[in-house]
Amino acid sequence: MNHSTPSPSLSAAQTVSGLSIGEYLIRRLQEHGLEDIFGIPGDYILSFYGMLEKSPINVVGCTREDCAGFAADAYARVKGLGAVCVTYCVGGLSICNSIAGAYAEKSPVVILTGSPGLRERVNNPLLHHMVRDFSTQKDVFEKLCIAGAELSDPVTAFREIDRVLDAVVRFKRPGYIELPRDMVNVIPHISHVFPSQQTTSDPQALSEAVNEAAQLIEKAEKPVILAGVEMHRFHLQDELVALAEQTQIPVAATILGKSAMRETHPLYVGLYEGAMGREEVTQYVEESDLVLLLGTFMTDINLGVFTANLDPSKCIYATSEQLRLKHHHYHGITLPDFVRELAQRKVTCAKRPMPDGIRMCMRPVGDVTEKPITIERMMQMINPLLDDETVVIADIGDALFASTQLVTQGNSEFLSPAYYTSMGFAVPATLGAQTAKRNARILAMIGDGAFQMTGMELSTIIRHGYDPVIIVLDNHGYGTERWLHAGDWEYNEIHPWAYSKLTEVLRGGTGYEVSTEKEFHEALHKAWDDRDGMSIIHVHLPENDASRTLHRLGQRLGARV
Repeated sequence: MNHSTPSPSLSAAQTVSGLSIGEYLIRRLQEHGLEDIFGIPGDYILSFYGMLEKSPINVVGCTREDCAGFAADAYARVKGLGAVCVTYCVGGLSICNSIAGAYAEKSPVVILTGSPGLRERVNNPLLHHMVRDFSTQKDVFEKLCIAGAELSDPVTAFREIDRVLDAVVRFKRPGYIELPRDMVNVIPHISHVFPSQQTTSDPQALSEAVNEAAQLIEKAEKPVILAGVEMHRFHLQDELVALAEQTQIPVAATILGKSAMRETHPLYVGLYEGAMGREEVTQYVEESDLVLLLGTFMTDINLGVFTANLDPSKCIYATSEQLRLKHHHYHGITLPDFVRELAQRKVTCAKRPMPDGIRMCMRPVGDVTEKPITIERMMQMINPLLDDETVVIADIGDALFASTQLVTQGNSEFLSPAYYTSMGFAVPATLGAQTAKRNARILAMIGDGAFQMTGMELSTIIRHGYDPVIIVLDNHGYGTERWLHAGDWEYNEIHPWAYSKLTEVLRGGTGYEVSTEKEFHEALHKAWDDRDGMSIIHVHLPENDASRTLHRLGQRLGARV
């Protein structure tokens, strides 16, 4: 598995002069590995859009700004850095939800937005798109980004661009760059010197932390690794496997960390979701005398709605934000350095047996009948198709909960907003993931309610000739909420669409409408083999159908809503 982290191509300090602010911004994005950008043009950003069009960066125009944000988020998760370019306020404020999700789930997305020219702002005129004052949009994104800058001063513009991009790449969170339209072509009259940014750990602190971690591992009798989302974000999958194989410590993963390790690996035990997950995995993790939480964020969904039972005195907790060994806190140590150094140590510990039946396994498909299709049977039929080149994208609801039963293999990836849980992620995320990995087989699963929010982004997918398989789970509304709040509530109902007919409206792709096991099995295999264009499978599910995971979640959350 080869995951390369985008980084500046400059190995030493370099002097830059003669470039405009817009040209320098494009250059630095490219040097950080960006090849594609998503967005919608508008008058305050048109000059920069023209510059982008002439650059090697591929511009992907979307149908809505929030969709462009979701697409950039998914692109960043797959590629290492994403970007979205929109106009002032009506564009920028439309992507707030997408960027909030990227911040919550540590996805490195750069927001590029235009704004009124500085000369236009004299005497505070009422310019179109303005809300309260000229800084309103910037003030909003200050709460949603790790760093932000308004490029209003040629003397500091280049330095500000470097600062924001470095923060985005280092912390894996969104960053905001606002470019007044009369600054795009301004060439600073001073040269700019910048070094390549390499974040390194304090050597002594790193050595001491790894020594202590090694001692704890050697003393442990029932250790386990709990892998989280930052194994993806920092491209540490290989190091995770190396550490597990060197020490023979079994590995579980959180929902956000699903596919951090191939789920057919002999040391992989399954997803840990507190009481939401499989009882045998929950028991195995919580009986451990040492839990190595690597890149794992302790969110409610990750931890089964806080039903997890993990004793801090038995934990090594390592993320990009903190390193805690039991109750000892270390500072000045990066997550990649800690994981890599620990993986290189020849640490020995007790080999912990894995109970029979605990490992992830694919249940056989068995006979395909004329019975109504259920979501459990769908997962059984999808599982054998997953391979190294598959990317699974799951929207929120039972699309996510059921897909936890899929067994990812090799380099296959799993994308879902499993912490921020914003509906409408999957279709635009499919666009982003397919743009990042054009030859991958993308499988997206979306509930009918989520699809109606952002499903028209299929238009862009068709326009670019992409070939994902889109499965719409139609249970007549917000199925997850029915399980969380029992009763015949009309607010959970939505208007039914003929989803398979959208290929005719959008003039591209192939549509299927299915209700039985045989119909789904046939449609799935036809769609899987069709690489000429997009396929959409409209699956009619019974209203009372739900995955086992959703059943457990309903029992836990039902009393709270």
